Amino acid sequence: MMTQSSGALRRAGRRLLSSAALLTIVSFALVASLAACQGGAPQQQTQTPAAQPAAMSPVEQGKHLVATMVCNDCHTPWKMGPAGPEPDMSMMLSGHPQALVMPPPPKFPEGPWMWAGSGTMTAFAGPWGVSFSANLTPDTTTGLGAWDEDMFIETLRNGKHMGTGRPILPPMP
Repeated sequence: MMTQSSGALRRAGRRLLSSAALLTIVSFALVASLAACQGGAPQQQTQTPAAQPAAMSPVEQGKHLVATMVCNDCHTPWKMGPAGPEPDMSMMLSGHPQALVMPPPPKFPEGPWMWAGSGTMTAFAGPWGVSFSANLTPDTTTGLGAWDEDMFIETLRNGKHMGTGRPILPPMP
């Protein structure tokens, strides 16, 4: 679970990152402006074309998307490791553990608190009710094994289970 201080650190890190990105953009603009003011013709630089990445197979593309789109953050149960909470990769993308029965969610007083997450990062409670992370493995009974590609794509595009069913609850959509 994220503490108030770690949440504040993440927000400060985002502000710092945003400030650093803005500083970089402003620095490049300043250098370009100064070069233009010097009156000299810009020097031509010979650049070699960037190497094209090798074409990825659909499986490699999927693995890349799972890693970059942080699917494991909610669909892989977390456990306590030696350095703190970490994804339990022995249960990669299996969703909320079936055997883990959650107690009723905490009651929130009026104010800025609006949701809570389980220690496994697979159950979430808020004004919408309680939602559980889905099993994204190819299991045909509990996972996505019975889904076709169009169902999966439509689910991600419109936030409906199996592309046309019930709405997917927060925090996913």
